[in-house]
Amino acid sequence: MLVALGLYFGWRSFDGGRQTAASAPAAPGIAITSTTAQKGDIGVYLDAIGTVTPQYTASITSQVTGQVVAVPFKEGQTVAKGDALIEINSAPYRATLLQAQGVLDRDQNLLAQAQMDVERYRLLWVTKAIGKQILDDQEKLVLQDQGTVKNDQGTVDYDQIQVDFCHITAPIAGRMGLRLVDPGNVVQSTGTVTLAVVAQLQPITVIFTIPEDNIGPIQARLRLNATLAVDVYDRTARTRIASGQLLTLDNQIDTTTGTIKARALFDNKDEALFPNQFVNARLLVNTLQGVTLVSASAIQQNGQASFVYVIQNNVAHLRSVKPGVTEAGLTQVDGINPGDIVADSSFDKLQDNVAVVIAVKPVAENSGNKQ
Repeated sequence: MLVALGLYFGWRSFDGGRQTAASAPAAPGIAITSTTAQKGDIGVYLDAIGTVTPQYTASITSQVTGQVVAVPFKEGQTVAKGDALIEINSAPYRATLLQAQGVLDRDQNLLAQAQMDVERYRLLWVTKAIGKQILDDQEKLVLQDQGTVKNDQGTVDYDQIQVDFCHITAPIAGRMGLRLVDPGNVVQSTGTVTLAVVAQLQPITVIFTIPEDNIGPIQARLRLNATLAVDVYDRTARTRIASGQLLTLDNQIDTTTGTIKARALFDNKDEALFPNQFVNARLLVNTLQGVTLVSASAIQQNGQASFVYVIQNNVAHLRSVKPGVTEAGLTQVDGINPGDIVADSSFDKLQDNVAVVIAVKPVAENSGNKQ
């Protein structure tokens, strides 16, 4: 009797536990957030450190010796080509020029006299009034006087240039630097002392270096006459200062660094770029069109392999991918298709063929009154 009761209660306990296990709800899937792969375009960029460099910079020196009598420009002034910058006392050079012009006038008249004489001698020689030797001597005398006049003309031109050198003008349009000479200073013709500096700011260039491995793709684009855009950012690489285009590459590689210099051109109408300014340059080499893009945070690494979790019917499936270019948080990938839903969180829990629950992102409530 006792044995029968024990068997009965044991069966009831086993049956009750089986019913409890059968009625227990299934374990929920792993909660994740997701992102959807898209089809779009993405740029291939090269980042480099650059220096703002004027396209032209003129360091002005004196080509004559004399006293500075005027400095018409103002520091920081924007000048046009040909504007007066420095005046040097030209009185000694004008006096020398006057002397040279006097010698030229005299010798020109001597030449004219010799030419008249040779015409007379030719008439006399025709009538046999003089010998041929006298005519020949007079013709050679004319040639000598012509040489003297040419020499005098060269002296006049040289002295005129010296006078012109006393009036120093801007060789290019640009912005003036600080004044380096004052009225009353004596300058020398040796040209060792800089009197003023003018730098062209509009347009202006940025010189930066790129690895030699990237020369091929850039040259290929340049041969197609493509315009390669260049953006420059501040020292922190966060704020864009200006946008321009690649002008050219240097003609040789620096063997010590394995890089080549590149020059980009900017109109700089707002003068945001300043000579010798340190900037971060970003060169757009190419644009990949119609590729599959996915959030960079969705791509996971396992050694050298890259993979994502594609969500199908609330189940995560591990899918190997080949990532490419990354820009603005998006990465170009091969291995998935546009429209695929990809896990973007909970990677420490995810595994292949694991059930998941996609969390719905909260929608911001309208701040206005509801009707």
